[in-house]
Amino acid sequence: MKQRYIIELSYSGKNFHGWQIQPNANTVQQYLQESLSILTQEEIIITGAGRTDTGVHASYYVAHFDSDSDLDTESLSFRLNQFVSKDLSIFSIRRTSDDFHARFDALSRTYKYIINTKKSAFLNNLSYYYSGDLDLEKMNVCSTILMEYSDFTSFAKLHSDNKTNICKIEKAVWEKHDDYVIFTIKADRFLRNMVRAITATLLDVGKGKIDMKEFKNIINKKDNQLASMSAPAKGLYLYDIEYEGKFGLRNLGKNGVFPFL
Repeated sequence: MKQRYIIELSYSGKNFHGWQIQPNANTVQQYLQESLSILTQEEIIITGAGRTDTGVHASYYVAHFDSDSDLDTESLSFRLNQFVSKDLSIFSIRRTSDDFHARFDALSRTYKYIINTKKSAFLNNLSYYYSGDLDLEKMNVCSTILMEYSDFTSFAKLHSDNKTNICKIEKAVWEKHDDYVIFTIKADRFLRNMVRAITATLLDVGKGKIDMKEFKNIINKKDNQLASMSAPAKGLYLYDIEYEGKFGLRNLGKNGVFPFL
């Protein structure tokens, strides 16, 4: 009889073409499936909480898989950590209810975009370096405007397979932390490339290239040709995925990359 397991992990997106399996590309899902299949000696199929784009990181990610065996989850978690590359970190593997679904049971997702304002030889693949002036006050005014809308077609990737472009944004805020500028955005769901497109457009607000009226117009037109070019993937982190308390999930990835993560 099949048993369902939750796996909590984090990964660096630098060497992956995103989460989801795709032809002729190295993805987190495929790599994890193959690794678990070798260790359990059975074919494992993993279902994740959602996609991440090529180069995007996840300081916290949730997936589930089924197994024919009663697995020693503590031992498997340890062995998997030893087996996989340095780009992945396994927080925990444990038994869950058979009806748990990593994607459909998720109540919200939170992303953080990290901008480094001081040049660093060590953070090139972990943050986006930008040393120019940014008007965070104007950026936060426009971020608040996002919560007045539900249709984010203007920030969706062209020709995506989304059934709907409707999302509910619960939080969108820019904050300064020493040499870093952090954008936090939380919603029930996100479209492909949506966070990076929103981030880039808000950065243009902060640079004085777009005013509040123009920002509203971009959203209202529902034309993704009007949004700014996507912000670099290396600065984006899937930071949190929220579930009902009954599933007992904890964000073990907090404070795992930067002090404010």
